[in-house]
This record gives sequence, structure tokens and C-alpha cells, in this order.
Amino acid sequence: MYLPSRLCASTLLLAAAFPLIAQDDMPAGRGGRGNTREFLGLGPAPDAAAASRGEKLYAPNFAFCHCEKARGAGGPNLVRSALVPHNEKGELIGPVVAKGRPDHGMPAFPNFADGQLSDLAQYLHLQVELVANRGTYKRLNVVTGDAKAGEAYFNGAGGCNACQTVTGDLAHIGSRYQPEQLQTRFVWPGGRGGGGGGGGGRGGRGQKVTVTLPSGDSITGSLKTLVDVNVSMYDGAGNYRSWPREGLKIDMEDRLAAHRQLLEKYTDADMHNLTAHLASRK
Repeated sequence: MYLPSRLCASTLLLAAAFPLIAQDDMPAGRGGRGNTREFLGLGPAPDAAAASRGEKLYAPNFAFCHCEKARGAGGPNLVRSALVPHNEKGELIGPVVAKGRPDHGMPAFPNFADGQLSDLAQYLHLQVELVANRGTYKRLNVVTGDAKAGEAYFNGAGGCNACQTVTGDLAHIGSRYQPEQLQTRFVWPGGRGGGGGGGGGRGGRGQKVTVTLPSGDSITGSLKTLVDVNVSMYDGAGNYRSWPREGLKIDMEDRLAAHRQLLEKYTDADMHNLTAHLASRK
């Protein structure tokens, strides 16, 4: 499914790393309590100040090739590198950085001092830490929009109130979902956690479907399952019906069509305002 490019950076990827928090102990199964870092195979905790300095060196010199958070782009994923976890002070990455790897398209960076290499190593350790231990980061607060403006969009330009109401099917939705889940559900319709849509797979519960048989007879009802080999439904009288898919014509309503149409119209402000409005409906 096509998504506007701005969603990739500003809306859908809503997670950001916070400073490390102490998590020294964790349950270690039947053996009692163990050490989180040992359990995850992590080395010493990164030095936050050094990692911050290292980020300032990494971003302009390496992010274009290895991605902003070292997850890999044109160059390899450094978080998964076997070299990085054992590189305490830059002693292992230093020679690679200084000489480059011309055969792999990596230029040489011969002017980094030992202290700078150490800072780079700490920054890379931090990225490994954030990937390995989900307890060390939190999601940013995504409720940054104007709830009143979101309400106006819901009832106006967005046309959301044509199908849904905050006093009906969306009543107390702000209590049922976290803000980032709310936002994902309307900017990624039919995606994971976003409800059923008009595609393949098992279909949405209660989705309207019309099955036309080889004989030309048509039956309309509520979809139960739609898989590669068969389709099943409840017809208008509530009777269960099932057929092999071969030779059938299957037409399903796309209840998320309006959501998909909005994907190319949303501005960042629209999305954040709408999120704020829905999150306020407790």
C-alpha cells in the first residue's frame, strides 16, 4: 500500500531513545534473579556523555552510509556487527575508520583522534543497547496537536463523522487505545492492529460480501472467512454458507476506502490534531 513519504519520517516512526535507565536485575527463570546485561550479552553500560559526543561525530561522517542510528543503509548494519560489541575504546574500529575499506566503497577517515574514536565506540554501544534491551527507551508523547482543531477536521475536511461518531462506535476510544496506537490505526488503515479491510486473508468480521456462483446466482451476507481455497459467510437469513473459491466471483465492501483516500491528503498537522482529538475522548 502506498504511503506518503512524510509518514515514514514524521508520523509512523514515533519511537525515540531516551537516556539510559538503570535496569541491573531481572528474573532469570528458575535459577532466581540474574543480571540483565549478562542475560542480553551486553558489555559495560555505555557512557552517556561520550555517546552524545560520538553522535555528533557519527552523524555528519557515517549516517549517510550506515543510517542515522547505525541500522544500515548503503553500508552494513553496525548494530549487528561482531566487531562493535568488543570495541571498548575505539581500538578495533580505529584502523577500519582510519584506512577505510575502498574495496567495499568506504572512504578513509584518517583524522579522528583516539578520544574521538572512543566516543564513536560509545555511541555505537548505545545503539546496540537500545536494540537489545527494549526497557531502555520510551516512546515520545505523540499528543502534540490541537484537540479542538482535530475535532473540526473530524467533523469537517476529514469527513470522518460520515461513518463514525465519538459518541457511538468511537465512544471512549481514548481510554481503549494508547495515543500511538490511535494514530497508527487511522494512518495505516488495514495494517497490523488497524482493523479489517477489503483484501485477502481472513477478512474483517462482519464485512459485507457478495458471492456469485458459477450458475450466476448471487448471495450477499456477512463474511466469516476468506482463504485461498474457500470462502464462508452468513447469508441475510443468518444461515452459514461455504464454497470452494474456484469459479466464484467475490465482491467485498472496502470499509476503509475513505481512510485510504485520506492518506494522500493528510498534513502532519491534520494527523497530530486528529490524534489529540481522539486521545481526548476518554
